Amino acid sequence: MDRRALLLAALAAIVWACDSSPGRPAADSAVIPPSKVVDFNVLYAGNCAACHGVDGTRGLALSLADPLYLAIVDDATIRRVITEGVPGTAMPAFARSAGGLLTAEQVDTIVKGIRTRWAKSSMFTDVELPSYAAEAPGDAKRGENVYTRFCASCHGPAGRGGPRASSIVDGAYLTLVSNQSLRTTVIVGRPDVGAPDWRVTFLARRCRRKRSPMSSRGSRRSEDGFHGLCSRMIPVPSRHPSIRPLRRQGLLRVNGRCLRKPTPNRSPP
Repeated sequence: MDRRALLLAALAAIVWACDSSPGRPAADSAVIPPSKVVDFNVLYAGNCAACHGVDGTRGLALSLADPLYLAIVDDATIRRVITEGVPGTAMPAFARSAGGLLTAEQVDTIVKGIRTRWAKSSMFTDVELPSYAAEAPGDAKRGENVYTRFCASCHGPAGRGGPRASSIVDGAYLTLVSNQSLRTTVIVGRPDVGAPDWRVTFLARRCRRKRSPMSSRGSRRSEDGFHGLCSRMIPVPSRHPSIRPLRRQGLLRVNGRCLRKPTPNRSPP
């Protein structure tokens, strides 16, 4: 009987020694399988931040922390792009169903996290935004004219780059972007690097126009002139990087109206 008790005591001591040995992981420190990780911060850092930026901005790819972008794109589109990638571009497929490593639940976590953290739908209430995808084929000739008016000053007359922006006709660049990517960039710009979006471009165009007939039919602008046109514009955040050039040109917007900075009265010499 004593022998059996001694044996049991020895076994107990061995078990206790194993449980308390140096370097043994604690009971609550078990490694979570990668497929079970559902924390947005972890998933975004490991799968998105390298291209889209640590905080959703200032990455090589489109800024995801852009309220305007999130206002024109729906969750189904974001989910599809993460799941399937964009063939022919640098955006790979991340879902297991398409050869990636993420489960459907993890993809949903990223989509929900992007929307919850960075979307600000209240900025665009009762405003008609451009559609995310083109509703009809574009007119290349008209596009050339629009480019000359709104893009050439930065990207150069032939698109080969200028003093303020790089080439957008470089073959290597065009092989890495899709038509949809180009359309999205034109609409939302790159606010994180100072590239204006369509709101600022339209604002500058309208604010520079003087009161004059709208067309040969005799239709005239509203009695408010360009103030009436600009009052219909989407609000542009006062600290938006792309609004600074307009400020330098003397253009301001107050309560949705387009105004010019008052110039001091100067006495004639």
